[in-house]
Amino acid sequence: MENDEIEKKLESKNLKPTAMRTLVYKSLVDSGKALSLADLEQRFEKVERSTIFRTLKTFEDNFIVHPVDDGTGSVKYAVCDDDCTCNLHDLHVHFYCKHCGRTRCMKELPIPNVKLPDGYTYENAQFIINGVCPRCE
Repeated sequence: MENDEIEKKLESKNLKPTAMRTLVYKSLVDSGKALSLADLEQRFEKVERSTIFRTLKTFEDNFIVHPVDDGTGSVKYAVCDDDCTCNLHDLHVHFYCKHCGRTRCMKELPIPNVKLPDGYTYENAQFIINGVCPRCE
């Protein structure tokens, strides 16, 4: 993805396209998978962890990324679709490959609507499928 495309994307979310935001967004898009804070730290060795975290939090607050708890012990961040508002209607299945460690959004598979008993309210749901991806078979 080119920098001018990234700048337009950030500006469409009313965010100033700073150098760090551009680099983090480009890394997330170019990776083709969800990345953790530690993954991004390795890519930007000279950048403080708190700067990367603040960038991810800003992205999350503005529906640019969504957090994924894939059961590995570290939250990963995946790029949202343009029309995403990260609410219960946007939730989808994630696939974690136990061989290569990649977490991939499966946006074509929405999380089924679950009817909870009276008195229960949910705010978020995670649906993770663990297995082996086509690259590792």
